[in-house]
Amino acid sequence: MTFLEEIIQKDRAILVYLNNLGSTEYDAFWLQVTDKYFWIPLYLLILFLFFRYYGWKKTLVLLVITAGLVAFTDQIVNFIKNSTHRLRPNMDEELKYLIRAVKNPKSFSFVSGHATNSTAVSTFVILLLHKYAKFIYLILIWPLLFAYSRIYLGIHFPLDVFFGILLGVSIGFTFYFITQYLFKKTFLYTKMF
Repeated sequence: MTFLEEIIQKDRAILVYLNNLGSTEYDAFWLQVTDKYFWIPLYLLILFLFFRYYGWKKTLVLLVITAGLVAFTDQIVNFIKNSTHRLRPNMDEELKYLIRAVKNPKSFSFVSGHATNSTAVSTFVILLLHKYAKFIYLILIWPLLFAYSRIYLGIHFPLDVFFGILLGVSIGFTFYFITQYLFKKTFLYTKMF
């Protein structure tokens, strides 16, 4: 067995273990957690904090950049998924009877779009707001719960989530540096950065 095959086997074993910790009484909660609309209050809080600390002009720019970040992340994730063709656990013939698949999407698995997007946005927001709102680090609860929900529901492997988080951090930092550059090169620049 090669090193890569060994890692994949461990990834599958960890998925089976973590996924089977779940039970039907908690399924509704984890289905809510994995729904992006469940997090609307968090999005509104971020919008409020942007407005409070950056004013309405910069907030509009930050919203456009955040939308660009999400769109870019979606495209990167889709490119990786369509390049690697890793089957989701619920589609894997060897695994589908060993796990609790609460949802059954048909797309590819690697990397987790939920983990990537939520981590990218959280990283970006933390970098923008950590000087003004120390509690902003609590936003990390969002991508952690969001990412774990994918394993709980049986639709992602732990490595899908792990690499999604790494990719998300990278994208979040990249967009933060792009934002700094844009703000410094335009009338929007202040000492805030």
